[in-house]
Amino acid sequence: MKVGFVVNDIQTEEPGYTTTRLAMAALNRGHEIWVMGAGDFAYDPDENIHARARTVVKKKATSSETFLKDLQGKNAKLERITVDDLDVLMLRNDPSADLVHRAWAQAAGITFGRVAMRHGVIVLNDPNGLSKALNKMYFQLFPDEVRPKTLITRDREEIKAFAKEHGGSIVIKPLQGSGGQGVFLVKPDDLSNVHQMVEALTRDGYVIAQEYLPKAIEGDTRLFLMNGEPLKYKGKYAAFRRIRTGEDLRSNVHAGGKLRQATIDDTALRIAEIVRPKLVEDGMFLVGLDIVGDKLMEINVFSPGGLGSAQKFEGVNFTHAVIEALERKVEYMGYYRRNFDNREIATL
Repeated sequence: MKVGFVVNDIQTEEPGYTTTRLAMAALNRGHEIWVMGAGDFAYDPDENIHARARTVVKKKATSSETFLKDLQGKNAKLERITVDDLDVLMLRNDPSADLVHRAWAQAAGITFGRVAMRHGVIVLNDPNGLSKALNKMYFQLFPDEVRPKTLITRDREEIKAFAKEHGGSIVIKPLQGSGGQGVFLVKPDDLSNVHQMVEALTRDGYVIAQEYLPKAIEGDTRLFLMNGEPLKYKGKYAAFRRIRTGEDLRSNVHAGGKLRQATIDDTALRIAEIVRPKLVEDGMFLVGLDIVGDKLMEINVFSPGGLGSAQKFEGVNFTHAVIEALERKVEYMGYYRRNFDNREIATL
């Protein structure tokens, strides 16, 4: 199996990233792996997609640290590969990371991946599905049973009125963005400062205002879905909890949050079941749900991270389950001579 991984930039990848772990797991299972950045593609006159990509010379990796060092270093194998010859192309770049300085790179994987599908390359998540999710408006397409009450606007007065309607406590954040960047908790005493907060966010576009969920003080749970179902391997769910620290609203690790083991209850499974039909319809192979109480805070469809954290608490290497799923998809495509709809095989 030949697997390509698209990232924002190879040199900014880190050992703990889920993409690094997936690439290493594929290598250790005997597969050929290639890693490329969002700026490494080319559409040639021969009507094939090519890319400047890297791989490692070693056939096995003992740790993600040594694997990534080899991949990023001078001993890596660099080659201009034909993307159309790959069995699988995994789109793992985060468009929001390129929003400010490399806007052109946001949809690069989607654009070139969509063309590679013509020749039977399995592209995950499905590019046409991902194109619908380039900002957080995608979240609003899911049933309201699992979403906080939400207003999306650039009007300060509308946001202020929304805050008053919800007792003065709301969360505001940019329509585009990730990792807890630009997220503010507005409290009743802060209403006089809403204008300044909104002004800071509207510089980059629209603002999302959401009702504040009291259970957010307890943090959130990241639950992975694969093929539209909660990812479960060797009897364990791929999940973990992120706990807030201090007064910071955000539970993201780089925002100071702490990781804990998660308990996946019937509420979390019900949420997963409610969102499953649309995720399957959109060809979303690997997804991260961020759950607070009985609501979703976010659905990460581009580069859901944290499989290593789930492994730490559950004692199960979930990357093996993901690579095994890819192997099955490639086997199916072999039976059908690469003639199968990408969106359907994405969650098959």
